[in-house]
Amino acid sequence: MNIKEIKEMINLMNENGLMEIEIEKEGLRIRLKKTASGVESFNGPIVIERQNLAGSAAKDASESALKPPEKTLEIKAPMVGTFYRAPSPEAPAYVEIGQVVEIGQVICIIEAMKLMNEIKSEIKGKVLEILVDNAEPVEFAQPLFLIEPI
Repeated sequence: MNIKEIKEMINLMNENGLMEIEIEKEGLRIRLKKTASGVESFNGPIVIERQNLAGSAAKDASESALKPPEKTLEIKAPMVGTFYRAPSPEAPAYVEIGQVVEIGQVICIIEAMKLMNEIKSEIKGKVLEILVDNAEPVEFAQPLFLIEPI
């Protein structure tokens, strides 16, 4: 599944007023969920859950022997802009790898058209990976953080 197909799913959700959609394709299950209630246009982070659903039993057995399956979520960019890990260059980053984030906690800023937009976590979990460098441009729905739900 590519980014274009994911964007089409997001457009489908917005056009039909859906709050959640789950699609299974090519052994990959993707669930998109809006958590902002009562809002006509969605501006929060997009959460995509990935689970391996297909493959032979031998392949699954060998993969599970090498690496235990982890349930992780990606926090995606809700807009195009510039990603910032901290509120100012001299300030500490909002989150670090290994840190536990709470629901509603600011995790980064995306600057778009000279406006600083605080991006808040919509899940409680441990930050496994920060996928974007500070002051780098980001695209809509680009993965920003990899989170292990708690």
